[in-house]
Amino acid sequence: MAGLRPVRQREVADEALVRTLYEEHGRAMLAYATQLTRDRAAAEDIVQEALVRAWRHPDSLVNGKGSVRGWLLTVVRNLFTDSVRARKARPPEVPESPTDVAVERDHADQVVNSMVVVDALNRLSQEHREVLEQVYLLGSTVAEAAKALGIPPGTVKSRSYYALRALRDSAGRSTGVERSAS
Repeated sequence: MAGLRPVRQREVADEALVRTLYEEHGRAMLAYATQLTRDRAAAEDIVQEALVRAWRHPDSLVNGKGSVRGWLLTVVRNLFTDSVRARKARPPEVPESPTDVAVERDHADQVVNSMVVVDALNRLSQEHREVLEQVYLLGSTVAEAAKALGIPPGTVKSRSYYALRALRDSAGRSTGVERSAS
């Protein structure tokens, strides 16, 4: 039983050390870490890790080479530098969202869809195809498309409407899906 007493005393001393370090230097450490990371949660993690390192290496605090605060702030800076290097060494983390979790479509589906669209575009008249190219592929406004094609804006609108309608009908036939009359 006597052997347990020194272990317990060591635990109490260690806890007192960490508590004292935090009370005396915690605000400065957190301010410095927040300035480095620009993220309060990340800064808190760095401060916690710095205090753990101080707890693991208490002799470094009293070796006479500078102040305790200087040592702690150096540890904070080193932890920040290590985290930056680690992020650069591995691929960037991408947050998941519900839409990202969905199963990606097979490449073959994309190829088939492209073929269906190309086939449907080839069935359009040259005038309808030109309007769709101007408006959807080149991103022209109705006025810009009208000027480029040498036709009135109203004609661009009607050709666009009928071309899209023909594309939908043609694509529906190619995929076996018929458009309902509405």
